[in-house]
Amino acid sequence: MSGPAREPESEPEPGTGPAADPAAGPTGGRAAAGEPLTPPVPLGGLLAERALGLRHLAGPPAAELHGVHASEMADPSPYLLGGELLLTAGAELTGDGAAAYVGRLARAGAAALGFGVAPVHEGVPAGLAEACERYGLPLVEVPPGTPFTAVARTVGRLMAEARTRELRRVTEAQQALAAAAARPDPVGAVLARLAAALGGWAALLTPPATGPGEGALRAAGAPPGAEVRAAVDALARRVAPGSAATATDALGPAHLAAYAVGGGRVLALAVPGRAAGDHTIASIAAVLLSLLTASRPAGDEAAALTRLLLGGDPALVLAPGPWYAVHARGGGDPAALSDALGTVLLDPRGPAVRLLTDREPGAQPGWRLGVSAPAGPGALAAADAQAGRALGRAEAARTPLARHTDPGLAGLVGEAEARAHAEALLGPLPPALRETLRGWLAHHGSWDRTAAALGVHRNTVRQRIARAAALLGRDLDDPDVRMELWFALRTAAGGG
Repeated sequence: MSGPAREPESEPEPGTGPAADPAAGPTGGRAAAGEPLTPPVPLGGLLAERALGLRHLAGPPAAELHGVHASEMADPSPYLLGGELLLTAGAELTGDGAAAYVGRLARAGAAALGFGVAPVHEGVPAGLAEACERYGLPLVEVPPGTPFTAVARTVGRLMAEARTRELRRVTEAQQALAAAAARPDPVGAVLARLAAALGGWAALLTPPATGPGEGALRAAGAPPGAEVRAAVDALARRVAPGSAATATDALGPAHLAAYAVGGGRVLALAVPGRAAGDHTIASIAAVLLSLLTASRPAGDEAAALTRLLLGGDPALVLAPGPWYAVHARGGGDPAALSDALGTVLLDPRGPAVRLLTDREPGAQPGWRLGVSAPAGPGALAAADAQAGRALGRAEAARTPLARHTDPGLAGLVGEAEARAHAEALLGPLPPALRETLRGWLAHHGSWDRTAAALGVHRNTVRQRIARAAALLGRDLDDPDVRMELWFALRTAAGGG
């Protein structure tokens, strides 16, 4: 156990805990912000689980729980990621330390405090409820008959149920967006479907507007006010030049987002709030709008991408190929790279730009490329992984382009990484022991065949192998160890 609770160097101001309203005003438009969020569990939903018998004692009655953490430390805040329900029996909570304890939890972003009555305390310590009220941290009583593990399991179950509901929502939205893209007015239909799915305003904007409210090609949903629209235009000006794929902001309760769709056009959103899955739905709409507004028709390629998004079989509409997956990093315009490689199948929203083309790619100025082996439509997932590894090799070697050529297990690990691992593993062995170990492994551990191949006595082989095992600190009877050593010896010898 830790020592008594210590006073923090500086406590958060009362009311600034996780339940308090954040300061109004924009966040500055974080570029490329936000992977899909895991749906949180409302505190009210947990309190409604009658079998647990939890009771709200103090602080705001509402909070969003992103997990559970149990701790009897005097200061568990260094171990919190934010959004947790912190469960404690108060073993280190004594005297007037309640205010300092709650203050540290609020500063660390805890969502709520669950206090277990018994065996340490017969009731909630004096001052704990007052401190939770002061710092805006919900306080929940956990009765003696409810183990903390039961609370954690219930939160996990509720989160899984919320995730299932959200996945169903995303899938239905994907299908609706794909169906909208096939209507006579596809751009307007996609925007209308997106606005309905997110419950807000969606618009396709032209290159940076000259003033608030200008530059909208198409829009759907209730138009935002002038202040929100000005903030949306500011986001659009950030992503339109291609310097960022996405940008987000907040203005009061409104959540704003902008997605680059190519040609300087931007998908702009203003919605009442942000739910898990919204980013995924908007990203799919942005891809569809990119295809629908491309300067040249996407044809079967667009249909193939739509099928991929919906989990279908691209082989039904995609030409036999061969196709090449490409991963790229650089400072150029992804749309220009797409044109240079002769494809509209472009995904710029990740750590690397990803493309799919039926032309064998060559080096491109300003870019470093990783190219897969040629693949048919049914092998695109494997080709995508190959391209990612090839890009890693290109960056390690500082070459403009690397292709996937290594077959088998060796192709799964970059050459530089494999050689570094081999040298680190085999470092304790002198050349003679390496040669003996390689021969012994090549002859499946046969003393006699290894001795004959090396021209030494079988006892010499035994002595050398025993010495190698001692230097490596490995059990050479373990097949996993033998496999790793064989791979290292082949890599260190140049694959011979």
